[in-house]
Amino acid sequence: MPDAILLTGQSLTRKEFCAVVLQGRRVGLHRRARIAMRQSRALVEKLIAQKKVVYGVSTGFGALSTERVEPAQARQLQLNLVRSHACGVGEPLSEAETRGVLLLRANALARGLSGVRPLVVELLCDFLNAGVHPLIPAKGSVGASGDLAPLAHVALALVGEGEVIFRGRRLAASKALRAIGRKPLVLEAKEGLALLNGTQAMLSLGLLALREAEILVGTADVAGALSLDALRGSPAAFDERLQQARPHPGQIITARNLLRLNHGSGIRKSHRDCARVQDAYSLRCMPQVHGAVRDALAYAVRVLEIEMNSATDNPLVFADDGEVISGGNFHGQPLATALDLMAIALTQLAGISERRIDRLVNPLTSELPAFLTRGHGLESGFMLAQVTAAALASENKIFAHPASVDSIPTSGNKEDYVSMGMTAALKLRPILANVRTVLAIELLAACQALDLLAPLRSGAGAEQAHALVRRASPFVKADRRLDRDIARVASLVEAGKVSSILKK
Repeated sequence: MPDAILLTGQSLTRKEFCAVVLQGRRVGLHRRARIAMRQSRALVEKLIAQKKVVYGVSTGFGALSTERVEPAQARQLQLNLVRSHACGVGEPLSEAETRGVLLLRANALARGLSGVRPLVVELLCDFLNAGVHPLIPAKGSVGASGDLAPLAHVALALVGEGEVIFRGRRLAASKALRAIGRKPLVLEAKEGLALLNGTQAMLSLGLLALREAEILVGTADVAGALSLDALRGSPAAFDERLQQARPHPGQIITARNLLRLNHGSGIRKSHRDCARVQDAYSLRCMPQVHGAVRDALAYAVRVLEIEMNSATDNPLVFADDGEVISGGNFHGQPLATALDLMAIALTQLAGISERRIDRLVNPLTSELPAFLTRGHGLESGFMLAQVTAAALASENKIFAHPASVDSIPTSGNKEDYVSMGMTAALKLRPILANVRTVLAIELLAACQALDLLAPLRSGAGAEQAHALVRRASPFVKADRRLDRDIARVASLVEAGKVSSILKK
């Protein structure tokens, strides 16, 4: 397959992840991975022939691990596992989230430490390349032995018993398999367990959330720069010497962005000698707050990138040493902690943005017309836009409560401390949507304020952002419904159009 990404289990990048998940790039199994998989599979079959006790191969699962299973029952054991664990509930994952699960599970198995045949990964790749997307209910994982329930629904589709979305239709997996010329997978010993043990559902959601979170923190720098100038704030707090005195990487990046965006501002020149000594924290401390968000995301990047190329099932098969070792690589705690940190950081990003919106519309703090309208009582202007932002920022505080500090024993108390990593991942969805909208409202309010300061103009970078927003939403001359304006600008934010100004 020319131009296909070949999976090794050790080299998948975030850029490649997005290419497959969002752009439909084809995937295949690398020759080296095929060799490693065959070697680990050979060891599993050798141990079966020797009638060795191996968890999940010759035993039951979880609290039933003390129960012996005869080799002749191996296929039925694996199929029973998949069927019994397909207990997910709720709305299915999105197409992108589902494709991420397929890709990440294929890559983890390609590492060659799971004892499965190359055929298993090849069928996962076939699903991706043909656009066969298993129906994966979003809820049902506690992130203990990985995302058991979500991954069971993937495995169920592979064996021809689940449901999929194929060519825009929901249909039986068996029909989709026939349509792409593939037979249902017949699970051999350990293969059902290997498909189910893993963190790939929470990881897929986390990687997609991380992509948007990075866009949002860049957008926040742009929106903050517009608000700063509209409120006649001072860029002095972004001086490089201040940042080097406390050199957190994210803080330095944000300060430089803010200085560059407003460089050459005519608004700044007009009030250079004003009596104000210091700005409010929501303006002056943007490097510290936005920067802390950047640093939190950098931590998440490190955790998620490690997880992308990790073997996360149990037991693991080390062919070179001739050993099969049981452990806990499926436990989602590293991811759960990182995902909760992302939720907290993004909530802070919306919180400080809402405070800047309030300063823009509040005549007690802005030196601008009340609620950014010239109507003086007849019109309400951006009054309720700020209220909407306040509602969303406050809602995020609820979603930001960490899931990773919770636990509930499962599986007969064998899994007595669980990560709740999938819950942490799912909570990011509404948080991201809320942050996106709050930043859209700030962009609209800041651009309205800048227009009220005309003919004074902001810096070159800020003016580019202003022009972008104005193409989606004209100046508010008189009261009109703003929900559609907010939605259009939020779409620009989501597409990365606003944050891309930082790259110019």
